[in-house]
Amino acid sequence: MSGGRLRRGLGLGDSVVVGLGAMVGAGVFVAVGAAAGVAGSWLLVALGIAAVIAYCNAMSSARLAAVYPVSGGTYVYGRERLGAFWGYLAGWGFVVGKTASCAAMALTVGSYAWPERAQVVAVGVVVVVTGVNCVGVQKSALVSRVIVGVVLAVLAAVVVVGIGGDHAGAAVLVREVGLYGVLQAAGLLFFAFAGYARIATLGEEVREPERTIPRAIMLALGIALVVYALVAVAALLTLGSGGLAAAQDPLARVVAVAGAGWLAPVVRVGAVVAAAGALMALLLGVSRTALAMARDGHLPRALATVHPRFAVPQHAELAVGVVVAVLVATVDLRAAIGFSSFAVLTYYLIANLSAATLTAAEGRPARWIPVAGAVGCVVVGFSLPLGSVLAGLAVLGVGAAVYRIRG
Repeated sequence: MSGGRLRRGLGLGDSVVVGLGAMVGAGVFVAVGAAAGVAGSWLLVALGIAAVIAYCNAMSSARLAAVYPVSGGTYVYGRERLGAFWGYLAGWGFVVGKTASCAAMALTVGSYAWPERAQVVAVGVVVVVTGVNCVGVQKSALVSRVIVGVVLAVLAAVVVVGIGGDHAGAAVLVREVGLYGVLQAAGLLFFAFAGYARIATLGEEVREPERTIPRAIMLALGIALVVYALVAVAALLTLGSGGLAAAQDPLARVVAVAGAGWLAPVVRVGAVVAAAGALMALLLGVSRTALAMARDGHLPRALATVHPRFAVPQHAELAVGVVVAVLVATVDLRAAIGFSSFAVLTYYLIANLSAATLTAAEGRPARWIPVAGAVGCVVVGFSLPLGSVLAGLAVLGVGAAVYRIRG
């Protein structure tokens, strides 16, 4: 059923769960250790900066999603408010950035589950998750609900053990930390907050999107911030900034050093479940943006096909799954995080610029919100590691060149 419409089957609870599924797996088990390596004991400050930028982006996205409750997210918002090129650039940045995020999540599963065969496990996980997404978004939301429940229970145990356990092994990061390091850490941590975008990209599958999407975005973001802050405090108390930066598996190290080594295998299982849940939600978001771009002819038209029975864009799901499976054999985990952050910050820069054009009748957010969000995206984006910035600029430049040539 090419060009068909998607089924509105998601309520507030499922929408929040989809957003949380994309956030908690990415941030807690991947980005916190990397951020500690550049921010040191200023990790919580970096987390606060990332949260403020995420809040501005979320408010802008929520108001835009209420005005344009269809699949595509900022691809649609940029196209409608700023022009076709800016919508295309946002969609291109989202697709390439979040495809890198998918690869990072799959590799995280492999690294925790079977380090010696991480890439093989990662490919297998991509195949399974793509298959689940292809049989319906409601089934995906149900699986996400189970995954989020398990992960939050594991993280609660880490927080209790980490705050109440032995803190004698905490080590301070020896390198000097400056403003650049804090901003770079904020950029890496933003990777962990960007999951709420999955809610906006599912706009065509949410019931009462004008009310549900803004509420779901803010609820998911608020819950994720509380979880991140508590876990970061527990990790800093137990390992210190130095120990947290050096750990390959920081949360497993937290419980081991705090005196509850028996809990470490449970934490590893939780990491696998969390990363798999994030991968599921990420693949949903990327495929929906690919669907919207295919409808407009910026990607092959075949990707706009909606399955007549399951009411999902199966061709887009399968195409994204194949690309991610190829990437997991070639990418480095931390480089993927940096590249993804830069590309997605570009996406949200366009979202904030789009929100600034809303009128009061359309529910425009407070003037400072899109301004602060846009400035934050630029400053934090260019504070990321130089390799990530250059790679991001190159890929965005290729996308822009393709658009101009086709035009």
